[in-house]
Amino acid sequence: MSKFLTYEDRMNIALGLKEQLSFTVIADSLCKDRTAIAKEVKKHAIEKRTGYSGWPYNACRKRTDCKKQNICPTEACTHKSTAYCKLCNRCNDCCSEFQEEVCTVKMKPPYVCNGCADYGKCTLKKSVYDPAEAQLASMRAISEARSGILSSEDELDRLNSIISPLVKNGQSIHQIYADRKDELMCSERTIYSYIDASLFDVRSIDLPRKVRFRPRYKKPEFKVDRGCRIGRNYEDFLKFMDKYPDTHVVQMDSLMGAKGSGKCLLTVHFVDTSLMLAFLRDANTSQSVIDIFGDLFAVLKRKNFQTLFPVILTDNGSEFSNPRAIEYGPYQDDVLRTRIFYCDPSAPYQKGALEVNHELIRRVIPKGTSLADLTQGGVTHMMDHINSYKRKKLNDRCPYDAFSFLYGEELLQLLGCSRVPAENIILKPRLLKK
Repeated sequence: MSKFLTYEDRMNIALGLKEQLSFTVIADSLCKDRTAIAKEVKKHAIEKRTGYSGWPYNACRKRTDCKKQNICPTEACTHKSTAYCKLCNRCNDCCSEFQEEVCTVKMKPPYVCNGCADYGKCTLKKSVYDPAEAQLASMRAISEARSGILSSEDELDRLNSIISPLVKNGQSIHQIYADRKDELMCSERTIYSYIDASLFDVRSIDLPRKVRFRPRYKKPEFKVDRGCRIGRNYEDFLKFMDKYPDTHVVQMDSLMGAKGSGKCLLTVHFVDTSLMLAFLRDANTSQSVIDIFGDLFAVLKRKNFQTLFPVILTDNGSEFSNPRAIEYGPYQDDVLRTRIFYCDPSAPYQKGALEVNHELIRRVIPKGTSLADLTQGGVTHMMDHINSYKRKKLNDRCPYDAFSFLYGEELLQLLGCSRVPAENIILKPRLLKK
């Protein structure tokens, strides 16, 4: 018998909860242990902030007798027609005297509100077991448990600090492993895998003996450490944007040249203005991305950097597997300078604005074109032409003008951007040959 619950099992659990059956009765009907059912309900219960007809969510202890008005700023108020703030669903978030009332039903079995008789007339925070959401969460957990690497960001940094300096001194991985086996606490094969995945400062080309041999098989694609996505997945991104809806979003990705050419581009797209920056990198490594953001931070300074990069949404490439170094900088201090979030695997549409803008780059650099002879000056010149290209969604304005209107001309100069007259814009491969 499988130890995993099926979707049908979860449907039966939800039905049993609605009928107010005990965990024991539900477990017997599914031939499972009652503790397994209890853990399933507590693990996958989701919180809902809902009220009922005529009464929005309000979990304050003083909600019955409260007569407060004008709690939130006038310009931010979304329910100006209400007589009292308790009739607004933002009341609890804005009131300084808010004291949450927690229903005692959630403190004892079944821990959820599915079978509660007062569910339809309750304005408190509810805990609900949804079989569909539970199934999705379970499948996601199983998928992540079978992918990625087991090392955390801190552990990768520790291994990198030990291995990279010694490799640069000419030592082999076997020599390093034989001498420091007890300190490394991982296998020799694992170290090679991390180097192949560009998670260290050194690369395969830095290992003299390794580059002599042609690989006998195609190495499987190395997946990003799932640990770096904890608290940074797309669901967390949506929650963050719901909480701070006016936050400007920046999308980030890598654009590759011909296979085996080495060089690649890091593209940074400001969604609200459609302005895109591109940076040439010698290799698609995590350190190259960190260095670029370190240079941007040095040029823009903290205030401008935090204004332009409050939130960055990117994909699951291994070059983005050290988000903390981008969020906090090379010194890893406690001052957050940006936030990194990841799209779901195989979901490029979640950063669709960037993917669409890549089409303009592909007009100049078609797929399969080598970037070996490209310079950063040429990349910047190409992006000036693209950012001066007018867009219908910007009301026939170009991204350069939209960015200048929103952030000012000075920031464009700091970023190295220039405006190209409309009659001089070229979006053909010959642009880079001039």
